[in-house]
Amino acid sequence: MKKIVLTGGGTAGHVTPNIALIPHLKELGYEISYIGSYDGIEKKLITDFNIPYYGIATGKFRRYLDMKNLTDPFRVIKGFVQARDHLKRIRPDIVFSKGGFVSVPVVRAAATLHIPCIIHESDMTPGLANKLCIPVARKVCCNFPETVSALPESKAVLTGSPIREELLKGDKVAALDICGFTANKPVILVIGGSLGAASINKTVRDALPELLKDFQIVHICGKDKIDNMLLHTEGYVQFEYVKAELKDLFALADVVISRAGANSICELLALRKPNLLIPLPAASSRGDQILNARSFEAQGYSMVMNDDDLSPALLTEKITELYFTRQTYIEAMSRSNQLHAVKAITDLIEETVNR
Repeated sequence: MKKIVLTGGGTAGHVTPNIALIPHLKELGYEISYIGSYDGIEKKLITDFNIPYYGIATGKFRRYLDMKNLTDPFRVIKGFVQARDHLKRIRPDIVFSKGGFVSVPVVRAAATLHIPCIIHESDMTPGLANKLCIPVARKVCCNFPETVSALPESKAVLTGSPIREELLKGDKVAALDICGFTANKPVILVIGGSLGAASINKTVRDALPELLKDFQIVHICGKDKIDNMLLHTEGYVQFEYVKAELKDLFALADVVISRAGANSICELLALRKPNLLIPLPAASSRGDQILNARSFEAQGYSMVMNDDDLSPALLTEKITELYFTRQTYIEAMSRSNQLHAVKAITDLIEETVNR
């Protein structure tokens, strides 16, 4: 039987694309193992899939001063040794990495054992972890046309991001029941990531008096971010985090307000959901979300608003404009060549293994 090791972690965005590949890899006859950190989010997310999980020591690669910079290199070295031992026992035909700092020792260890690696870069520009992996990777999959020119020509493949199939099978009627909404008023889905987005949360809530005149709102606001004062507001429902029901909420949504994390916006593209992106400002990130959002805007997939410009009045104006021009965005997304990422990536895996 063919064997593959998946790796990636640190955030859900470095795990869910791997999860999207699992059913298809099983159909192709692969025995799947996962290497991640001892207790990171990847371990929690992979538990449901009944595949062997191997934990290793991890250290974060930082561009800023921190006392952990003195100890984390030793953790990375330990993780490299552990990953190499696991790979020698598993003897996979290939490693597929979705990135994050946990992936570096795995990919670099695989290279020393002459195990081919394919990696995936979600953002417009490669993060530090993937920069350390690109030199030893066979292929580098990416989400944005602009990224191809930033990668070695012989390695870059524009695939898009693997999307979990279940997201495409949502039930709008089930979501109406979950939310207690009516079927005759459009729905806005607000989703700011697993930790929420404080500035978006506040602005949406401040804009409720105007927005609720024309829309119903599903607000995924993040852990401990529920506003108890708004629990009984008609047409407005809040969730800290949604898992199984997310597919149904997506099916219900007419338009979406979101941050601009690469995997999140690729899900919106696959679902053809007109969206208003509010990327993390450069002061709070390395600026990748701004680049992601601008690329989607240029391709006609998204409307973009700067976090610094957020106000209830402007948000209401933008979301109203988005709703009335939504068909333009749906048509642009329907023409995308980044909608079949799972097949594109599994074809690359098969081609590499068979070679």
